[in-house]
Amino acid sequence: MFTPLFRSILGRAQSGGKMEISVVNIRDYAQNKHMKCDDYPFGGGAGMVMMPQPVASAINAADAEHTAHRIYLSPKGRKFAQDSVYELLNYEHLVLLCGHYEGVDQRIIDNYIDEEISIGDYVLTGGELPAMVVCDAIARYVDGVISSKSLVDETFGENGLEYPQYTRPAVFEGHAVPEVLLSGNHADIDKWRREKSRELTEEKRPDLLKGD
Repeated sequence: MFTPLFRSILGRAQSGGKMEISVVNIRDYAQNKHMKCDDYPFGGGAGMVMMPQPVASAINAADAEHTAHRIYLSPKGRKFAQDSVYELLNYEHLVLLCGHYEGVDQRIIDNYIDEEISIGDYVLTGGELPAMVVCDAIARYVDGVISSKSLVDETFGENGLEYPQYTRPAVFEGHAVPEVLLSGNHADIDKWRREKSRELTEEKRPDLLKGD
């Protein structure tokens, strides 16, 4: 399931020594006969809960000295946003715990986790996809992973949503690229981009402008 983390941009970043991603299989740390990692919830209810021992052992193996910032991907956590990316960049080592089934034993969250993060107000079958989202979002800002020019004027940057982008051909199915982008006048282009960024933000995400 984690194959995309080792392909394309993130794969090149790791092979180039820019960052390292390790996937830990919690089942490998189960100490029972059948390598069982889940059990029925105390008090009854549907589904299964991940047992504390395999999870704790896996976390300890990945971060024995607790030098990492430990995150549990959970719909109960604080919502992941661009500011979260900048914040998490301050940590040299992150441990991302992916829940499954009905979640993990609360004692793991209380004693082994530093914070819970959610990628949105919905429930998924597990924390694997959210973990990959967090990895990808953070990786883009690690030095050398992508060109620093690509990080300028992005959506959710200082100016809200990013302005529209165009490329060749100049006319496609009767629709032409805005003339200002073909003018070569960089001052006019910058002005147009700022205006379009503002317009798009007001139209699609006015909540991003509340602090103005």
